Amino acid sequence: MSGTMNRSKCLWSLTPTMIQIYLLVLLGWIKTFDKYFTDQTQHILNNMVVKLAEDPRRKFIWSEISFFSKWWETADIHKQEAVRKLILGGQLEIVTGGWVMTDEANVHYFAMIDQLIEGHQWLERNLGVTPRSGWAVDPFGHSATMAYLLKRANLTSMLIQRVHYSIKKHFASTRSLEFMWRQAWDTGSSTDIFCHMMPFYSYDVPHTCGPDPKICCQFDFKRLPGGRINCPWKVPPKTVVEANVAERAHVLLDQYRKKSKLYRSKVLLVPLGDDFRYDKALEWDQQYINYQKLFDYMNSHPEMHVQAQFGTLSDYFNAVYKEHGVGQGSRPADYPVLSGDFFAYADREDHYWTGYFTSRPFYKSLDRVIESHLRGAEILYSLAVANARHAGMEGRYPVSDYALLVDARRSVGLFQHHDAITGTAKENVVIDYGTKLLRSLIGLKRVIINAAHFLVMKNKEFYRFYQTEPFLETDDRRATQDSLPQRTLIELDPAGPRYLVLFNTIEQERLCVVTVLVNTVRVRVLTEDGQTLPVQLSAQWSSASQMSAEVFEATFMVRLPPLGLAVFHLYDSPDSPMTLRSDTLLRLSGRSATARAADPLPVRSQQSDPQMFYISSQSLTLGFSGTTGLLESIKRKGDPQEVKVQMQFMVYGTRPSKDKSGAYLFLPDGKAKPYNQKEPPVVRVVEGPLFSEVVAHYQHFQQTIRIHNVPGVDGLSIDITTMVDIRDQTNKELAMRMVTDIQSGDVFYTDLNGFQMQPRRHYLKLPLQANFYPMPSQAYIQDSHHRLTLHTAQSLGVSSLESGQLEVIMDRRLMQDDNRGLGQGLKDNKKTANRFRLLLERRSTGNKMMDSAATSFPSILSHMTNAILNHEVLALPVLPKRRGIPPLQTFSPLKSILPCDFHLLNLRSIQSQQDPHSPSPYTALILHRLALDCGLETQNLGFNCTTTQGQLSVSGLFKNLDLQLLQPMSLTLMHSSTPLANDSTISLDPMEISAFKLKLR
Repeated sequence: MSGTMNRSKCLWSLTPTMIQIYLLVLLGWIKTFDKYFTDQTQHILNNMVVKLAEDPRRKFIWSEISFFSKWWETADIHKQEAVRKLILGGQLEIVTGGWVMTDEANVHYFAMIDQLIEGHQWLERNLGVTPRSGWAVDPFGHSATMAYLLKRANLTSMLIQRVHYSIKKHFASTRSLEFMWRQAWDTGSSTDIFCHMMPFYSYDVPHTCGPDPKICCQFDFKRLPGGRINCPWKVPPKTVVEANVAERAHVLLDQYRKKSKLYRSKVLLVPLGDDFRYDKALEWDQQYINYQKLFDYMNSHPEMHVQAQFGTLSDYFNAVYKEHGVGQGSRPADYPVLSGDFFAYADREDHYWTGYFTSRPFYKSLDRVIESHLRGAEILYSLAVANARHAGMEGRYPVSDYALLVDARRSVGLFQHHDAITGTAKENVVIDYGTKLLRSLIGLKRVIINAAHFLVMKNKEFYRFYQTEPFLETDDRRATQDSLPQRTLIELDPAGPRYLVLFNTIEQERLCVVTVLVNTVRVRVLTEDGQTLPVQLSAQWSSASQMSAEVFEATFMVRLPPLGLAVFHLYDSPDSPMTLRSDTLLRLSGRSATARAADPLPVRSQQSDPQMFYISSQSLTLGFSGTTGLLESIKRKGDPQEVKVQMQFMVYGTRPSKDKSGAYLFLPDGKAKPYNQKEPPVVRVVEGPLFSEVVAHYQHFQQTIRIHNVPGVDGLSIDITTMVDIRDQTNKELAMRMVTDIQSGDVFYTDLNGFQMQPRRHYLKLPLQANFYPMPSQAYIQDSHHRLTLHTAQSLGVSSLESGQLEVIMDRRLMQDDNRGLGQGLKDNKKTANRFRLLLERRSTGNKMMDSAATSFPSILSHMTNAILNHEVLALPVLPKRRGIPPLQTFSPLKSILPCDFHLLNLRSIQSQQDPHSPSPYTALILHRLALDCGLETQNLGFNCTTTQGQLSVSGLFKNLDLQLLQPMSLTLMHSSTPLANDSTISLDPMEISAFKLKLR
């Protein structure tokens, strides 16, 4: 021990310290965004302009652009100029520069990137600044995806804070709190980003100056006696005066020295701030003036061996690089390299923040529906405007729809905040978010309809846009922000056809079944060129055993062009031999088995028995329990035996003692107990030529398990919808568990942000709640024979608590606050539809598991299954017109097939520099090359799937459009490379996300 003491003494003789003041602003949590702005944020920024100008030594950092832009719009020209000057002079730094400080557990990478672009585009247009450092002090755990995206946006360094206290302790003991964060799949070091982890419990002042909060609190001068807040450790701060400055400076420096020992460099970062601080001029003076006295004292006493000053985040990082003699963002000698993520987070005891992976699933689901619409609208709008320019019809197209896209980008961006999508805001704030999201969804549907209208016109000369008279109807409607969507009814008329436009938002040809609502059983569906399609007609059920007499479901199989629009004709026609009725069987328990005569479609009913029963398609046979009506087994065509996949519903309670589950925390009262209800369920079995399904009705949920009898991707997985309604429960969490005979041991895999897979292990020695992880898009278990993947259309918490199991928390209703600042329980549950696809795959013979311990990838079939689940076909009926409908034709935008390991993340029209609500002639093309596990048997995917070793010719991609610019850009378009020749082939490595600036016309 004496040796190490000795060594640290020498270190200290030459230690400069850099103190850093910062402000963190948290949005949308306890109040709505607008209320925070009015009450606090605007005052913080107004004071900032004045107070920083008073002394050039003062520094400040700001993170979220959503607030900043709102302030900027109302600020006068003098304030705006003052801000530009402060940034130029290095007194104010914008860190990260995203629209918000996003959650990192439940967010999808599409939205993470989009809100980062939105913030960076705003900064570029209004301030001309490019953020260098990432700042994430409040997300509840951290994802490796964020590190990758910041790196691709050309940031050089990043900071994180909320990491499990045991990991912090371990990192501190090995002086690994600063490290290079590398992606798990990276065999070189190209994805490395320098990361600083804060060492203590919180980001507030008591936990940032050093290890002792009782002492640090005395240096939070907002807590001086007489103010509204004080120090819980009972020793208040003292104003720094001549008489006490020496003693105060030595006490503070002692904390700085102790903190500095945890890091490898001699530079020290000491943040000074908290949620919504600095909204009063007095606090600026209290903090800056007192600290300046302390710094002046320290700096004028060379025997203290310290140099202290205010700094920005990048000042700190630059000082570290300088000390080690390396370039910005480079790895200093001997600094550790780490891969992986920081879930789950616990801040003390067994308080794991794993509840928020599911909290408010209704909004987690709505978020993804809107993201899919946003992506579809961006792509279709960009294609429509480019085609209009190409045809010289820009003047006739509603280019002003761009304002609707901007509104939606910002609403979705706002919702990615770490108190929004997480489900951890107050009830009235949630309603505010929901209202903004619904308004954006309606706007996006309008953008899609207007673009589709123009693109399906056979003769563009007939194209007329009327603001008040849309050409197409939306596919569905939501009555309020918290209600489930109702599909649009297509009223057929013997007088003539109704037209239907189908929009396929994925970048591959799609062979799938589509269901629309019609008002008659006499329905006939034709393709654009007059071929009659087979139709399966089914009932619309208003309850478990009651069908509607007015509304019917017509299901038909379609082949849709990639990113394209296809036109179909629907007729009311008595003689349609191709229209077949579903065969429906109600399995009822004794009391309700009655004969039914009056139904518009044939229904049989029988008394249920415990015998297994089956439904099957050309690819799959599913077995169900006669007792529960739930899935028991899956058999793939050509497999020798079935695989047990037993669906169970389980219930978690919470603890009887003081600490209970709430919006953030999952604190169960032990293992889950089986869900049970007195009456046996009503089970409905529907079979037919295009799909078959089993619906089991329980009191708190109903589960629909459906298979599609079509070749290709849509027919190879099982479609699962679980309607959950637990509004009459108290302190209960409902889980869906699958029990299989797959020998997965204690290993399972969950995705990070829909971008990459992260292997997980179930640790028996940890509490149950510690083994839950976020599942934004999928989770799987596997052995040497099979892989079973659960794909999800909404983020939920997932775990594998025993070998062969996978379980998902569907919804949670909790009556109390869990003491993390929210001050409410979770009592605003909604009726929620959780949607999944279950995919069973077989390892090809002789191809044993390729996964290393660190990486694993989905198969191409799995990637495609995720795409069809997350991007549903939009079925848009053409509104009947008195004047008749002009001729329509399929719109198929791609000239060549996109390689099937390329995902087109976005085709985003870039805003004009003059008017942010209108587009420039440029479009951002964002591509992600998927990494694949090729060790799983590929069945017939139903479309031509080719790969090209990552090569793509962009000029050969879009039909009828000329490519006039092809310029590689950083991910958020702030940094550009030299434009390539227009006919160049671009190349992406597996997992790479790249952005290009295009000019298409």
